[in-house]
Amino acid sequence: MNSRSPAPGGRLLSLGSINADFQVRADRRPEVSETLIAREFTRLGGGKAANRALLAARMGLEAALFGQVGDDDLAAQALAAVREAGVRLEGVHRRAGHDTAVSMITVPPDGKKGIVLAANANDAPWLQDDLRALDDALRAAPQGSVFAVDAEIDAEALRRALCTARAAGLRTVLDPSPADRVDESILALCDLVLPNAGEAQALTGIAVEDFASAGRAARRLRQLGARAACVKLADGGCVFDDGQQLLAVEAGPEVEVIDTTGAGDAFAGGLAAALALGRPLEQALRMAVAASRCTVTGWGSQPAYPELAAVESGAQALQVRRDVVARD
Repeated sequence: MNSRSPAPGGRLLSLGSINADFQVRADRRPEVSETLIAREFTRLGGGKAANRALLAARMGLEAALFGQVGDDDLAAQALAAVREAGVRLEGVHRRAGHDTAVSMITVPPDGKKGIVLAANANDAPWLQDDLRALDDALRAAPQGSVFAVDAEIDAEALRRALCTARAAGLRTVLDPSPADRVDESILALCDLVLPNAGEAQALTGIAVEDFASAGRAARRLRQLGARAACVKLADGGCVFDDGQQLLAVEAGPEVEVIDTTGAGDAFAGGLAAALALGRPLEQALRMAVAASRCTVTGWGSQPAYPELAAVESGAQALQVRRDVVARD
């Protein structure tokens, strides 16, 4: 179990995908029809929701995970690390007749992973009793809690949970992945949406290449319904817009990239956890970038996730800019 005592006040409630990860390192990306010999085979837990919850727990926050796994032996692999970290798992349901989601990850020398995902239990419709239990958990969450979600689950369950969370007064944070599952009705239920550059372009039609274009995409996401948007740039920085202020966090000094697996989830989890901890917005944004930067320097997503001290230390070295102009 996690030896760190949870922080008082709010908690992170994380709904979405829970996976069993199978990861290898390869000297290059395989060619079509080629069998490429790999090395450093690793079995891990993963999935966007599980990753966010684990990072929040590492940062000293009480975290609860909600999602579905199969009734197979891979469920134990998928949940081992979050259980060890002390994440609450009452909201994780084992679905009879379904397999646990499997993520197959190849990491080339530049660390920029490629993933093939079999969604399996993640995509299964939720049972009504499980939906009601999720509603109850959201309504019972303490003041200041943050509800962080992704779109790698059944759309009905996602929409219903966001409606319940909004009615309960929880802050809702969406990782809009995959982007083709996110529409304006989902965005309208979100206090904050966190797309990467590719997802932002898919949702808005705006190619994100720099702070200015990221600002334009963030503004467009607000126009589509989100209360605020934070667009992640390929270099690790981000741009935030809530209609009152336009902020950018620079990526900071280069780090040695070992593996980018889970870096986007670390950003989402780091930002959501920082907000639940009551950190001011600018600090929360810097902590999100720092959590992602720390993650890429290690192998595997969950094993590389930092604790609060490392996130705060990394955040101190990052700069927030207010001079960004979202040019048309």
